[in-house]
Amino acid sequence: MIVVTGATGNVGRPLTKALAEAGEQVVAVSRHAAEVPDGVRHRVADLSDPESLDLNGAKALFLLLSGDLHAVGASPAALIERAAAHGVSRVVLLSSLGVRTRPFGTTRVELRALEDVLRESGLSWAVLRPGGFASNALWWAESVRAQRTVAAPFGDTGLPIIDPADIAEVAATALLSDRDGVLELTGPELITPRQQAEVIADALGEPVRFHELTRAEAKAGMEQLMPGELADDTLDIIGSPTPDEVAVSPDVEKVLGRAPRTFADWTARHVEAFR
Repeated sequence: MIVVTGATGNVGRPLTKALAEAGEQVVAVSRHAAEVPDGVRHRVADLSDPESLDLNGAKALFLLLSGDLHAVGASPAALIERAAAHGVSRVVLLSSLGVRTRPFGTTRVELRALEDVLRESGLSWAVLRPGGFASNALWWAESVRAQRTVAAPFGDTGLPIIDPADIAEVAATALLSDRDGVLELTGPELITPRQQAEVIADALGEPVRFHELTRAEAKAGMEQLMPGELADDTLDIIGSPTPDEVAVSPDVEKVLGRAPRTFADWTARHVEAFR
């Protein structure tokens, strides 16, 4: 049995579906009741309380924590300790590329510590470190629907954003493997916010205007959704990426035997969100 936490999110949902279609016995875990694919069991758990996560009978665990790790109980490491105590043999952890490229931010320090706990746990393990997600474009969905406008800072700075469906496929492969290691996951090419607006326009068959925000304007909007420190951190990455953050990783293709999906691929599957 494979337990998937964060099972209703952008990665967890396609991961659960992929595992079920592969014939695996899957338990989908989320904070609230949710619909899951046929043949998949659902359990409610709050990962801030590790005791709420039922791992009885599990052989593998996909561990996805919120970006705000310090909100996860006394220690996220308790989740890995609980997995080991319940006979789980393999854990696949969703981490972040920033653990390597920007190791000193609060969240990334905590993720690095969690990675270290996993390495030292005696379990079989894999760590997935994706860069930016294509699904972050959904932040623009309301303004595209209402005004056919994408408003974002740093309009001409590109990053190799990744389709969460590719992360899910890599995770499914990693859960069924016995190979330990770190995988860095990116899309196939750099794409700027302005270019993303053009791709959305092509998918809609209608013009979409790009409006470039100042850093201050972007931060003000982001602070409605996240702490100011995290907003600044995100703006640093998307505004002044390091050479490692603009590098295209070969790991998706190594694992899946094909190139990563493009932003256009992601947009084609989600165009109704913008219509």
